Amino acid sequence: MDQSELADLTTTALARAVDGDDDGAAMTVCEIGIRSSPDQFDVYKACCGFAEAGRQALVKLYGGRVPDPARGETWAMLPLGAGEADAPDTFSMRFLVAFANGDQPTMLALWRAALLADNDQYVASVASLLRDVATLVRKANEL
Repeated sequence: MDQSELADLTTTALARAVDGDDDGAAMTVCEIGIRSSPDQFDVYKACCGFAEAGRQALVKLYGGRVPDPARGETWAMLPLGAGEADAPDTFSMRFLVAFANGDQPTMLALWRAALLADNDQYVASVASLLRDVATLVRKANEL
């Protein structure tokens, strides 16, 4: 799949998720996975596209309180209590925070860990990221 097709599918999946079309979003993400190379790297790129939309939504939601990397500030997430989040939810939040901080090694490590987990957990991790980003985008659009 070429980069233009991947960008179109990523945008379509996100738009469907934001519109609440969970089945359509899932089908589009499945198409990305099916058409991806055997290493599934196109899915990683789609996750980066979702995370960029999430980062933009966070910037809009937080306005002037956005961390300034020039001052050593970074995005962070609150610690999760025991039993409050499963692996896909944890992947989602950590991937989004790593992306917002420009931490590519962590993003890649998180994605590889999800990929190497069982197939259901991998799919659930990508779906969780898309769902969380769609929620952020909806909230940002309400401003």
